[in-house]
Amino acid sequence: IAENSKSKTEAKSETKINIVSLSGNVIDEVSGEALVGVEIKVEGTDVKAYTDFDGHFVIDNVKAGNCKLVASYTSYNKAEKSLKVDTKSNQVKIELKSSR
Repeated sequence: IAENSKSKTEAKSETKINIVSLSGNVIDEVSGEALVGVEIKVEGTDVKAYTDFDGHFVIDNVKAGNCKLVASYTSYNKAEKSLKVDTKSNQVKIELKSSR
């Protein structure tokens, strides 16, 4: 029994979860202008960020792998973007369409 619990512990230590940062820009689909204050959330988590004055955002503490970003902004349709996050390039561009 003791040998069994040791092998389970060793297996757990070999499983490594990569935590990465994700960044990008949010623009108006028609005008191409940067949108300020857009909420970008990683679906299924409490991890989120807001765009700055240049429409840029950075989200830290994202688990590498598949995820879905949800962008919400007043007077715009919600946008969802599925992507694979890895330890290399994690840049994303989101275009929002006005709901008017």
